[in-house]
Amino acid sequence: MQKKLRVGVLGATGMVGQRFIQILHNHEWFDVKVIAASPNSKGKTYEEAVSGRWLLDEPIPDNIKNLTLHDINDVKAIADEVDFVFSAVNLSKDEIKKIEEDYAKTETPVVSNNSAHRWTPDVPMIIPEINPEHAEIIHAQRKRLGTSRGFIAVKPNCSIQSYAPAFAAWKEFEPYEAIVTTYQAISGAGKNFNTWPEMVGNVIPFIGGEEEKSEKEPLRIFGHIQGSEIVPAKEPVISAQCIRIPVLYGHTAAAFVKFRKAPDSKEQLISLLNNFKGVPQDANLPTAPKQFIRYMEEDNRPQVALDVNYEGGMGVSIGRLRQDNIYDWKFVGLSHNTLRGAAGGAVECAELLVSQKYIEAK
Repeated sequence: MQKKLRVGVLGATGMVGQRFIQILHNHEWFDVKVIAASPNSKGKTYEEAVSGRWLLDEPIPDNIKNLTLHDINDVKAIADEVDFVFSAVNLSKDEIKKIEEDYAKTETPVVSNNSAHRWTPDVPMIIPEINPEHAEIIHAQRKRLGTSRGFIAVKPNCSIQSYAPAFAAWKEFEPYEAIVTTYQAISGAGKNFNTWPEMVGNVIPFIGGEEEKSEKEPLRIFGHIQGSEIVPAKEPVISAQCIRIPVLYGHTAAAFVKFRKAPDSKEQLISLLNNFKGVPQDANLPTAPKQFIRYMEEDNRPQVALDVNYEGGMGVSIGRLRQDNIYDWKFVGLSHNTLRGAAGGAVECAELLVSQKYIEAK
C-alpha cells in the first residue's frame, strides 16, 4: 500500500480503545488521525484523558500522546478527516447502533468491536480466517443504508476465539454438539487488578450475557448468506458456561465435541489444526498470525502465563486433545482476549476488508 489509510478510533480511552491505539502504532497500512471519546474528554490530549487509567503494560505511543480528543458525537467533523473508523464506544446497544449507522451514512466504513450490530442481519460478523466470504453481505447493507461506500462490519465476542477455530478446522467431520466452559480474564471486563482488586484470588461463576454469545455467535460465523441476510448455521448446538478467573489476559476454554463423521485418528485432528489457514495467511495481512492455530503436545499446555502471546497474541493454542467417554473428543483452547479477541481481531478484519476493496481511501 503506497499511502496509509486515515483512521479514527471511537472510544479511544477505554481498555479496547487503548488496545487499538497500541496495535495501530506504526501499522503498515493504517495511520491514526482522529481519536474520539465521550463529550467529557473533548479537548483533552490523549495523555491527559487516560492519565491514571492507562491499563496496558506498553507505554502510550509518542505520536498519540498529544492528539486532541474529539467528541464521538461530532460525526461529520470526524468523518471528514478519516477514511474509516474503528468503534469501541461504551454506550447502550441502541446508542451504539445509531452512532455506528450515523458514521456509515457519511460514507465512512465502521469496523466495530461492539456487540450491538452482531445480529443485524446484513452486518457481517467476521473471523477473517473462517468466514471472509460474509463480507459480500455489505452490498445488501449498503442498499439498506443508502450508501455507496459506508457500512458496518463487526468482530465476534472474545469468548468464542479459543474454541470456534478448532470447530472450523474440523468442519469435514461435521461437529454437531458441544459443551464449552470458558475461563475468562478480567481485562475482558475492561479492568485490571488495580481497578478490580476483588478479583485477586477469586473466581466469579457468572459473566452477564457471555453464555448466550458463546452459544450463538459461532453459529452466525458458520452460517451462510441468503438474499439480504446472513442465516446462522443450525449446528453445532453449544451449551456454555462462562467463568471469570483472576488472570489479566487470556480466555481459556474446555470443550467437548461430538462429530457426525469419525476422524481417522487423533493425529489427523492435530494435523488439521496445525495446517488450518485462511485468506489472512495467504494474503500476508499485516497483523495476521503466520500460523493461526497450533497444537501443543505437553499435558500441561496451553497455559496463560506461557502461551497467551503466541503469534503476538493473534494465534490460538490448543492442547489436551483426547477421546471422551460421553462426547467424542475434548480439548483445551487459549486465545488472547484483547488482541485476537478484541482490537486485534477488528484490525485484522479491517485489513481483510481493505484487501477485498470494501475499504478504500476517500
